[in-house]
Amino acid sequence: MHDLPPQKYKDPRPAEYFDKFHERSRTKDPNWVYELVRGALTPVAVGLYRTRAIATENVPAEGAVLIAPNHFSQMDHFFAGVFLRRKMRFMAKSQLFGPPILTPIFSHGGVFPVRRGYKDDAAFKTAYAIFDRGGSVLVYAEGGRSRTGGLGEPKAGIGRLALESGVPVVPVAIFATRSKRPWSKFTFPKVTVQFGEPITFTPIEEPTREQQMEASYKVFEQVSRMYDGLMEKGRRQVKRELEDREQNQEQLGVGSSEG
Repeated sequence: MHDLPPQKYKDPRPAEYFDKFHERSRTKDPNWVYELVRGALTPVAVGLYRTRAIATENVPAEGAVLIAPNHFSQMDHFFAGVFLRRKMRFMAKSQLFGPPILTPIFSHGGVFPVRRGYKDDAAFKTAYAIFDRGGSVLVYAEGGRSRTGGLGEPKAGIGRLALESGVPVVPVAIFATRSKRPWSKFTFPKVTVQFGEPITFTPIEEPTREQQMEASYKVFEQVSRMYDGLMEKGRRQVKRELEDREQNQEQLGVGSSEG
């Protein structure tokens, strides 16, 4: 397989163009648009893609949290959010903002832009403002969508957010399987979303690039481990093993308390 050339896209619009979207995200929660979109896309995710979630209880029910999944499709926002009761906020590429119909949906539905091709501190300030209000933010560990069909490489952004904010990070593996039967190549893949146990880092006010990458790799190691487990064992076996482990831990806890 040949190495893919790096993407060099830069959003030509000035940073000021996105100020109104950041201001809304920093001061207001998603409104009814979020529920409308979730209601409309839940049948698509659950029905067509046969999406199922594993270990949603690893996402705190309240309080600031950073959700860090891998990224392989335009539906990943919905795959990750459809099974969670709380409303997630999404950091998304800036070129999504502009079309007259979709832009209000994104803005009112909890999406905020990161300016493509630049070091965009405004996007990080928005994420921290959401954390300060006890919100949850989803940022893709690889920065953008993988073009290989598998896992990509983690970017520094996840590490920077985790270290500067100190909020717990929930690694997430989104895995899709396609049938190997020739007649089914046009069918939708079966998607599994596994939420890992939260990882907490000691806050660092101004982490170095090396520290950011180290934290990013620590998060992505968990994403990779879950992804590989789903690929090798399938979601039924992974779920069964997690349930067995939890049951064993409960039994050990009961035994130790009686002693």
